[in-house]
Amino acid sequence: MQDRLDNMTIFVAVAERQSFAEAARQLTRSPASVTRAVAALEERLQTRLFNRTTRSVALTDAGVRYLDGCRRLLATYDELEAVKFGERIHPCGWINVTAPEMFGRLHVLPLVQSFLDEYPQIDIRLLLLDRVVSLVDEGLDLGVRIGQLRDSSLLAVRVGQVRRIVCATPQYISRHGMPATPNELRKHRVVACTSVTPIPDRWSFHGPNGITSVRVTPRLVVNTTAAAVDAALDNLGLTCIMSYQTEAHAAADRLQTVLVEYEPPPAPVHIVHSQGRHLSAKVRLFLDHAVEGLRRKFDP
Repeated sequence: MQDRLDNMTIFVAVAERQSFAEAARQLTRSPASVTRAVAALEERLQTRLFNRTTRSVALTDAGVRYLDGCRRLLATYDELEAVKFGERIHPCGWINVTAPEMFGRLHVLPLVQSFLDEYPQIDIRLLLLDRVVSLVDEGLDLGVRIGQLRDSSLLAVRVGQVRRIVCATPQYISRHGMPATPNELRKHRVVACTSVTPIPDRWSFHGPNGITSVRVTPRLVVNTTAAAVDAALDNLGLTCIMSYQTEAHAAADRLQTVLVEYEPPPAPVHIVHSQGRHLSAKVRLFLDHAVEGLRRKFDP
């Protein structure tokens, strides 16, 4: 039985990587042993699982069906292995997670800290980047993504949504006035953040007549939301950022949101993981912990 499970694990790795050599590297096996394992499966099933050429490896129709069954079986086996006499084995080892820099610092890091307190034998590598990285290429188990998902190969759990807002300090608004429409931004000082508004002098809004693009004249252009928040707090002008980046300042009346009725639709927040990877017990534990914590904050 163990040999069969081992062969299935190898088969899944080849299918995911679309390469015998890459699967061998991933599993730290020799290429010959990977080839023998797949051949043994095909012999036992009496069917071809892959179409092979010198340049590519692709699943046959039978291989596609068998892959789905293997994933389910291996996931079930992992769950059974994590239980002894009705008690869960103490999970241990590393979990690798990525998230946007400020969102991760404000909202994912506290969840990581509480999780580590609960599971002292688990360690977490938290990679905070304001760019989308490949989970497979970077060896990551889970990722937090804000906005519409572009990679259809990922499985996603929606945990809430965030808004794109325009804000400034009450002092700035008192001194320069509150814009009633997006067009009035032309008369205001603005701080543009390229990670939120990639074209610094063009901000888009949604109104009764659909999407509107407004030309602004930035006094300052920055590439991080933390810098945009700091500049706004220093009364440099209005800035366009995500709602979660101002929560503490808004609660303390340090920043005030304007043009609420012209905001675009909220952006979804998901936790994603690779479709081809059945989640280990420790990753499933952290996923459940993070989903619960983020939904309390961001699920309306």
